[in-house]
Amino acid sequence: MQILYFAWVRQKVGHGAETLEPPAEVTDVAGLMRWLAARSPGHAAAFAQPGQVRAAVNQEFCPPDHPVRPNDEVAFFPPVTGG
Repeated sequence: MQILYFAWVRQKVGHGAETLEPPAEVTDVAGLMRWLAARSPGHAAAFAQPGQVRAAVNQEFCPPDHPVRPNDEVAFFPPVTGG
């Protein structure tokens, strides 16, 4: 699974992308966020408030209960604000 991080999520994690193989019990975006949060202090900081992080699976915005599969590209980023 290709994981991409943008904006302050990237800053907290410490890099912009990584390729990972989550365990079989990670079946949706919310589960992936919980699993990622346990990987390092930077990941924990990035996902400390999951409601403040948005996700896209295969370049489509999705809710936390959206399923994820091993070959997906999952991107995490803060909510977008206009000006």
